[in-house]
Amino acid sequence: MQRSREKSTRQMRKFEKVCQILERHSYDPARLIPILQAVQDEYRYLPEEVLTYLATALGLPPARVFGVVTFYAHFSLQPKGKYVIRICDGTACHVKRSIPILEALRSRLQLDDKRQTTRDMLFTLETVSCLGACGLAPVVVINDEVHGQMTPESAMALVDAIIAEEEDK
Repeated sequence: MQRSREKSTRQMRKFEKVCQILERHSYDPARLIPILQAVQDEYRYLPEEVLTYLATALGLPPARVFGVVTFYAHFSLQPKGKYVIRICDGTACHVKRSIPILEALRSRLQLDDKRQTTRDMLFTLETVSCLGACGLAPVVVINDEVHGQMTPESAMALVDAIIAEEEDK
């Protein structure tokens, strides 16, 4: 009974944030995308049970909500790390050797094609087709911070600095 009550309390807390987001958007189903963006900002991904709750609260079919989430690459159904590292592999970045940067970071973070997020949920490593900063190639973006003319060594230095900063907290 106690375990059930604890689980229910955790779920209420999870949905409390979602309810605040829904209230800010007046429970308006036409605001589905901004609502999903806000929920993803809060949780760093879109948990399935939250999507189902959103569909019910907005009076939308769950398939419509899931359809929007799976259509847009921006949304994620998988948990992401606190720091999302995006490596550009567009033409300019690829020619200027973005793959060695990717390989170095995968090695440093112990990630591969199948596992993109570190076990401690600190980093998620993704490749993208273009970041729109070709003049700075090769480019790495960590959360919203753009880093240009990267090398494997400079990318690793960025990650090491983040790790050191997190250890000091």
